[in-house]
Amino acid sequence: MNPVPPAAPPPRHGSRLPPVALTAVVTLLLALHWWWGVSALRDSGVTNDEPVHLASGYSYWRFNDYRMQPENGNLPQRWAALPLLALRPRPYLNPALEPGWWGESNQWLISNAFCYLWGNNTDFMVFCARAAMALWSVAAGLLVFVWARRLWGDAGGLTALALYAVSPTTLAHGPLVTSDMCAAFWLLAATGAWWRAGRELTWPRLLLSCAATGLAFVAKFSAVLLLPVFGLLILAQALGPDAILVRLGGIRRAVTRPPAKFGVLAALLVLHGLATWAVIWTCFGWRYSAFAAGLPPAWKFYLPTPEILSPPGLLSAILAKAFQLHVLPQAYIQGFGHVRFQATRGAFLLGQFSNTGWWWFFPYAFLAKSTLGELFATAGLVLAATLRWLRPPSGRARLAQVGRDAQRLAPLLALGAVYWTFSLLTTLNIGHRHILPMYPALFIVAGALMRPGAHRWFRGAAAACVLLGTGESLWIRPHYLAFFNLLSGGPAEGWRQLVDSSLDWGQDLPALARWVHTHRRPGEPVYVSYFGADNPAYQGLDAYELAPYYIYTRPRRWLELKPGLFCISATLLQDVYSPVSGPWTPNREHWYEALLKKMRAELASGARKPDLIDLDYAGPLWQLDRLRFARLCTYLRLRRPDAVINYTIFVYRLSAPEVHTAVDGTPEEFSQMLDAAWATRHR
Repeated sequence: MNPVPPAAPPPRHGSRLPPVALTAVVTLLLALHWWWGVSALRDSGVTNDEPVHLASGYSYWRFNDYRMQPENGNLPQRWAALPLLALRPRPYLNPALEPGWWGESNQWLISNAFCYLWGNNTDFMVFCARAAMALWSVAAGLLVFVWARRLWGDAGGLTALALYAVSPTTLAHGPLVTSDMCAAFWLLAATGAWWRAGRELTWPRLLLSCAATGLAFVAKFSAVLLLPVFGLLILAQALGPDAILVRLGGIRRAVTRPPAKFGVLAALLVLHGLATWAVIWTCFGWRYSAFAAGLPPAWKFYLPTPEILSPPGLLSAILAKAFQLHVLPQAYIQGFGHVRFQATRGAFLLGQFSNTGWWWFFPYAFLAKSTLGELFATAGLVLAATLRWLRPPSGRARLAQVGRDAQRLAPLLALGAVYWTFSLLTTLNIGHRHILPMYPALFIVAGALMRPGAHRWFRGAAAACVLLGTGESLWIRPHYLAFFNLLSGGPAEGWRQLVDSSLDWGQDLPALARWVHTHRRPGEPVYVSYFGADNPAYQGLDAYELAPYYIYTRPRRWLELKPGLFCISATLLQDVYSPVSGPWTPNREHWYEALLKKMRAELASGARKPDLIDLDYAGPLWQLDRLRFARLCTYLRLRRPDAVINYTIFVYRLSAPEVHTAVDGTPEEFSQMLDAAWATRHR
């Protein structure tokens, strides 16, 4: 170890803006970003996951109980529920009202009752929670600016921030009561804080890095990806040319030899592990049991613990030992196991269905749902880097230039490499939002197009990308979640490419209710099948719920379909999560015909009650309900809709012949109707 050399002066980035002007511009962009995101959701309904996030967070604060939603971040759920501590919703999420639900940790039924059955003003509660959640998006934008400014100067920082502030992706997910934006912020912050602490180890940097890492691990379980990120950064720091400067109290040394560097960084990693352990325990009240005393005793989590430990392998053995030794709070271990157990789910991409996903799902989602401004900025970065690396006259000089650039961008490159590798390998392909952390990192690097010394063509291109992205964002406003760029066909074609949280997360039920109130004919039946946690009755929508994804114990009966309005949201129109998803086949046709004949006979004779039990996979009446809906959607996907609500809900006014053929028509009649619908739609 050597004495620490004098600190080098900070690099100069050419002309700087006056501090007051710079502060004003940054404040304005962040304020506009917050307002654009929050105000866009003013008339929207809740997305599928928001009620359970909100109710879970409130139960953490009020009861110090963690049985609900342990698979999502404790920190964002607590943060979202902070406004509720002042609002004091009634009846204060009282477990005594439904002890059975609390006993089985049924987070979905508890959250549904909290929002829709107990007299609370859900719209106002959700608005306040969204306003609070949007602050994480503001924090991420500020981090983008500060990081980009350190690398590229004032102009580069403002360019990066502008791209972030107007992005439909950040505006769509920033205010939602979910863990996505909070996790994106802490992943980026933890990566940057580690890099700074590993280059110059001071008490402030050490404490900041440990805190950021710990908070990332209670923001979302994807924080486990920080382990390989830190591993790559340890290699870059230990094998790189720069010394590690240690300035802790009276210790002032410059560590230059790789073995000694590895020792310092290994000790740093241990300290981060201890800090993360302490943060996790703190967020769970320093109690192992997830279940608070005084509440109805729980006999299981929503997904039982034996079930998450059932897959054979090393990870199940580690989780079982962690439960046994109380290494971490029970709810935290349960949540990690839950996420790992549900790594496979039904997925949809460009007309294809899969339970294990596709390696190209997230690359395609990025290409389809990023603005043209963001895509052109990405292409500009590739071109600028290529020209920069080709400039040196010799191969050795070029390699040295690449090495210097990689060292400068090491934390962003490490995070991007690990996150994209995981995204290509994961089998959970349910939403573009799962690559949200990549957008802030991309925008930071995109600031390089405006760095001092950049060619004027690149600086002009960067300004054009900001203007183009702003125009695209204003064009889609307020329906940011439904954004698809024009190269992919635009939002009108989004339902053919991606669904679920990439497009239709249940947010447009209020808009549908308003449309139905205006356009419904007297006495006309209305059938609704939407994907979400909203409540039709709460939104004033009088309709029969047709083959819903999940109905929260609302009573439902088998009904013969009549001519009327059929309102189907995109996720249900593609029937992604149905046991009979995919093309309509001859085998399904035979199964449907046999069940239809048998069930009608039993219903007519009174041998079978018309009640439909939610998710009754083995029940023949429920199976018939799903098959009838799948047959109907096979036709509706080809038929031109009579109206489309905010790109996500498709409304069809079906005639008596259409309903008869879709439900009771022979295979030949049904096929002829499909051909006619195809010809009409593509005329």
